[in-house]
Amino acid sequence: MLRKITRACVRYAERYIPDPYLYALLLTFITVAAALIWTDAAPVQIVTAWYDGVWAILAFAMQMALILSTGVALAAAPPVKKLLHRLASIPTRQSGAAVTVFLTGAFASWLNWGFGLVAGALVAREVAKRIRDVDFGLIVAAAYMGNMVWASGLSSSIALASATPASALNLIEKVTGRIAGLNETIFTPYNLVPTVLIFCLIPLMLVAIAPPESEMKRADPARLAANEEAVAVAQPQEKTFATRLENAWIVTLLLVAMGVVYEWNVVTTRGFSLDINGMIFIALMLGLIFHWRPIRYVRAFNAAARTVGPILLQFPLYGGIMGMMTGTGLAAVIAQAFVAFSTHDTLPFWTFVSSNIISLFVPSGGGHWAVQGPFMVPAAVNLKVDPALTAMATAMGEQTANMIQPFWALPILAIAGLGIKDIMGYCVMALFVGLIVYGGAMLIFA
Repeated sequence: MLRKITRACVRYAERYIPDPYLYALLLTFITVAAALIWTDAAPVQIVTAWYDGVWAILAFAMQMALILSTGVALAAAPPVKKLLHRLASIPTRQSGAAVTVFLTGAFASWLNWGFGLVAGALVAREVAKRIRDVDFGLIVAAAYMGNMVWASGLSSSIALASATPASALNLIEKVTGRIAGLNETIFTPYNLVPTVLIFCLIPLMLVAIAPPESEMKRADPARLAANEEAVAVAQPQEKTFATRLENAWIVTLLLVAMGVVYEWNVVTTRGFSLDINGMIFIALMLGLIFHWRPIRYVRAFNAAARTVGPILLQFPLYGGIMGMMTGTGLAAVIAQAFVAFSTHDTLPFWTFVSSNIISLFVPSGGGHWAVQGPFMVPAAVNLKVDPALTAMATAMGEQTANMIQPFWALPILAIAGLGIKDIMGYCVMALFVGLIVYGGAMLIFA
């Protein structure tokens, strides 16, 4: 039965889901219409909010481009390649491949969402090169499914903001005057139990929905080879000053030494923390040292940068959507509508549901919390619900909705060389699991 439902979802996605760029355009127009209908914003205000949002996300788009490029360049380094090969050699059949890829992506995402964006996809690509009889869309979808636990993990932007004194996004502190540490958000039964269930149930689901051999859509070996084109550089016949400098490992070593000194100073003075800039920096330093010679890293990075195009094109559109959602008050209207009929027992659940809806238009954990939190935290206080539970309900809704929101899939799709319609049918099945598991947790633990 699950396989039949999955086939229907896959066929629907292949026929009706457009390129992610068109998906972003459609969401833009839907947001404009919704703002005109449900808010008092004038058309010129909506257009102004859209324009401001387009440029507000540029710094984040650059971060995503860098994390993708540095991550793929790191994966091309010989030591990392060897590790990926070992992971990819564990499974021998399609079901094992999908489970291996999911667990890799999920564990990496729980540790750090930036790491998870590339780790699963890189293993999926290696698996597709080793196992011929595997549906490439399925295993790339499995890599993306790992993203469904990131906001319940150590890099959860909402949980980290709630644990940081004086943070601009610590809305719990602003309303209640107290800090909600990770022991009240990440390391709680209402978060750990459903997260562990996701780690257990998604692999079972992947085995159940895997297409038979006759329906497999296999990876194109030529495309996989083209995506990893030669990073190794042959030693030039003529040794000039320029070529000697390009291959001078001491240059790499000096730069990495500067990076180590900086990180050591940060850890000893401020403690260890890993944000998106830190993740990019670590990937850069590791890539440099593992490639050893400067020119090798330059070529690896240039090859990796070819995958950045979709991000640079589509992220500004999502910035415009987020600008309209916040600038017109549309996100607030949605949040308040759910608060209006919530009770002490149902507020976490309806927070989770409304979070799923808002995430389709504001697919950013921090930005999402900035528009939904100001209504959910006071409601939690009034209904005598733990504000930390409400915050995590928002985070869970955000990560669950990611399964049908291409925003975070772009880096993974770029690495794999696929389109959103190739994975969306499978991701819908993961969405159902996430809605049941996390939504159920919000009802049980409320």
